[in-house]
Amino acid sequence: MNFLLQVDFPYEGPFGAEMSEAMRPLAEDIAQEEGMVWKIWTESESEKIAGGIYLFDNEADARRYLEKHEARLTSFGIQNIRSVIFRTNDVLSKIDRAPL
Repeated sequence: MNFLLQVDFPYEGPFGAEMSEAMRPLAEDIAQEEGMVWKIWTESESEKIAGGIYLFDNEADARRYLEKHEARLTSFGIQNIRSVIFRTNDVLSKIDRAPL
């Protein structure tokens, strides 16, 4: 069983290649998180939103990471953080080619 964490928040930029360069050290740090299988970084310059979708192999690590991530974002002055942890339905997801 896997757990999907979805997070998004207001974000003024940078976006695209500039975001990739600016956030590389953070991405490398996040890659070391216990229990995390992968992360997809999300961004919408037109909506001024950024965030991510994470797959964890257990709920405890997903919750621990969410707490850490929300504290980090709050320390940057970011408010209105939206987050949800979902349990994945692996049987149906595999039918639709999910990388689980």
